[in-house]
Amino acid sequence: MYAIESIGICKYFGNLKANDDITIQIESGTVHAICGENGAGKSTLMNVLYGLYRPTAGSVRIKGKDVILNSPKDAINLGVGMVHQHFMLINNLTVAENIVLGQETGTPLYFDRKQAIKNVEELCEQYNLMVDPTAKIEDITVGMQQRVEILKALYRGVDILILDEPTAVLAPSEITELFENIKMLVSTGKTVIIITHKLDEVLEISDKISVLRLGKLIGTVDTKSVTESELTKMMIGREVLLGGSERLDTKKETEVFLAKDVKLSRDGRKLLNGVNITVKSGEIVGIAGVDGNGQSEFIEVISGSEKKYDGEVIINNKNIKSMSIREMKENSMGFIPEDRQQEGLVLDFPVNYNLVLGKHYLPPFAKSHFLNFEEINKFSEKNVKDFDIRVPSIDAPASTLSGGNQQKVILARETADDPKFVIAAQPTRGLDVGAIEYVHNFLVESRNNNQGILLISFELDELLSLCDRIYVMHKGEIAGHQNKEDFDLDTIGKMMLGLKGGLDG
Repeated sequence: MYAIESIGICKYFGNLKANDDITIQIESGTVHAICGENGAGKSTLMNVLYGLYRPTAGSVRIKGKDVILNSPKDAINLGVGMVHQHFMLINNLTVAENIVLGQETGTPLYFDRKQAIKNVEELCEQYNLMVDPTAKIEDITVGMQQRVEILKALYRGVDILILDEPTAVLAPSEITELFENIKMLVSTGKTVIIITHKLDEVLEISDKISVLRLGKLIGTVDTKSVTESELTKMMIGREVLLGGSERLDTKKETEVFLAKDVKLSRDGRKLLNGVNITVKSGEIVGIAGVDGNGQSEFIEVISGSEKKYDGEVIINNKNIKSMSIREMKENSMGFIPEDRQQEGLVLDFPVNYNLVLGKHYLPPFAKSHFLNFEEINKFSEKNVKDFDIRVPSIDAPASTLSGGNQQKVILARETADDPKFVIAAQPTRGLDVGAIEYVHNFLVESRNNNQGILLISFELDELLSLCDRIYVMHKGEIAGHQNKEDFDLDTIGKMMLGLKGGLDG
């Protein structure tokens, strides 16, 4: 008997067919991966199976019975749970309080905290998923928070667990631990569905793989019978080479970036504590680390949005402390922000406006305080062609573009003047494999063009393949660094978790 099935599922949003006649049958007691590019329909399908969306057509079948899911509560009652990529936890509550929330022990007027802790301890023992039930969420690691999310679902008695991009924010050792936990869950009869774009992990952990493209099911294959290259072809219709184009020898003579003893505190908490990093022309320098260890705060400092820091940040031989963001950009700096939609684009503006943001007041885009639309459009058409930005027209709102094409708009704008130094913060976050390939090639070509790149990424494989040097950030400090010839996954992973054995290279 199948644990859960999507039978001819169609889900339309207006004229957009997000899911188009998808039938997938997931066997009990297995790990089934759902893969595909951005916009392939993976999340939409899972939201149908979890009761967040009602299908336009087709049906959901659980344990052989057709069911109607009006809400996630219906799905949970039928044994289906979901752990979202962004955890749904309350930071100032304890582990036990988060797990039993909504199904509290005691009476309507009295919360029996002791019984809740006991129940959670028994649950941890039952599934060998150990975590301190009295610890506050804000005080435990990201890997432990994910474990709490899994325990939340198990506490509600689910047999089918959907994991959305479960390794996105984990260190290598935490990924290994997660996979061991998944195998343990499957050995007890649970069924696990993984949504992911990391094909190497899919091949390691899954039993079967279903590939979606443009809302349609391309096929379901046994994991043992398929290669990563074959999966990529199924996903995007061609072979893909990640890690960038050919790396040329560069001189690395000029220091374009220096962070010297940078410190930052908020509300009495040390967020950055003596950070020292350098970047030279013609190199890509990476910052690795588990999410939440000071990377975002460091990006705020070096991009100019946070000025209340101690220490020095020097970009192209100028101290940025008193500089405005406009002055920093004019100082030959490009910035690819963490959140492309909130920080990199004005989504309601058309593509041509977004391509000249920050340069709109300069010639040739402005003349006598008026915008020169002829020059703006000429520049925009050239960049749409050069960067292969797929858009109906340059007048289309940026909100209508896919994530990959939105990122290309930012890349085109931020590097149009060949800046000497570029900050690339999570440049491939949320992108499909084809768009990731484009960004990787672009970064390596910029390096080859003698630009200095500071790459902040949670994707360790990405850093290892692209970088000349890697610094590791842990709890707002630099835990160590390595040069390319010394890169060692185990050592960098230990640094990411603050463990001994992570030595500087």
